[in-house]
Amino acid sequence: MPRISTLGDESCHEATTGAYEIHSWTMRRSVIDVGSNSVLLLVAEKSETGWTAIFEDTAITALGEDTKLTGLLSEPAMTRTLAAIRKFVSKAEEFGCPTTLTAATMAARISSNSDEFLARGMKQGTPIVILSGEQEAQLGFESVVNDPMFDEQPRISIIDPGGQSTEVVIADRVATGWEILFKRSYPVGTLGLKSDYFPDERCNGLQVLRASGAIDEIVGTAYQPNDPGVVVVLGAAGTNLVSIKEKLSTWQPERVHGYCLDFEFISNAVGDLMPQSDEERCQIVGMEKGREKTIHVGALLLERFLFALRAEECLVSVRGWRHALLEIGHL
Repeated sequence: MPRISTLGDESCHEATTGAYEIHSWTMRRSVIDVGSNSVLLLVAEKSETGWTAIFEDTAITALGEDTKLTGLLSEPAMTRTLAAIRKFVSKAEEFGCPTTLTAATMAARISSNSDEFLARGMKQGTPIVILSGEQEAQLGFESVVNDPMFDEQPRISIIDPGGQSTEVVIADRVATGWEILFKRSYPVGTLGLKSDYFPDERCNGLQVLRASGAIDEIVGTAYQPNDPGVVVVLGAAGTNLVSIKEKLSTWQPERVHGYCLDFEFISNAVGDLMPQSDEERCQIVGMEKGREKTIHVGALLLERFLFALRAEECLVSVRGWRHALLEIGHL
């Protein structure tokens, strides 16, 4: 039965599990990110140079759909999400990971029936823990600053838009590592905005104006405006916008990671995507299946946070807090 541990499991033998061969020298770990909109699986292998992803998968389950309005995780959303978790744990086992750390974020934090969700996860043999907003922000920060791509940056600002929350961390490089100047988890995300301001598939300018005002009011005056350093965005909003811009018909993380999106493109994407139906957005080359329902709201969310920082552009990372948990191995 899968269990949560320190995930220090190392394959000490050579065997074949399904189609995947496991060698005596490998150490593999797996993490499942249970977000408010999607469930993400990361299976990685450690070598002398660090962790390398060997398998990733995504399921759009919308766990936090309408949670902001009802205060609950709905029965259909829990069922979809638990099924995805069960499938991903089984897949991780095929890759030689007998334990998988599964953690949920904002939707589980704010719902009054999250205990039921956790109990059902335990009953099916896939224990789930809930990350605090502080943990989510800190782990997202670590996933970026431990990325060799950003080794030389003196200041980094990280934006992590999600389904029910958005995390922002700003830090300066110092002699001993990093000094965090600002860290906050904001209670605003794509699913919450969608239920509050965009009830229909096609969205008009007045709805965009009202939602923009609400986001700006929640964010307030961001730390270090006009001097955010290098801005890095995590999550599906950024990665999907890159795939759309580059017309990537297949997922190509090596092309997406580190890609620069400027404010003008993101703002134009909001204007282009908002009036479209889900079906029209679904037909866009580069659109990840299932993201057509939220990509327009995610683009708006990213635009407003960049505006708060007065940032003209951002770099996109395919990493997330699940990558930081690979090294830590526990909560």
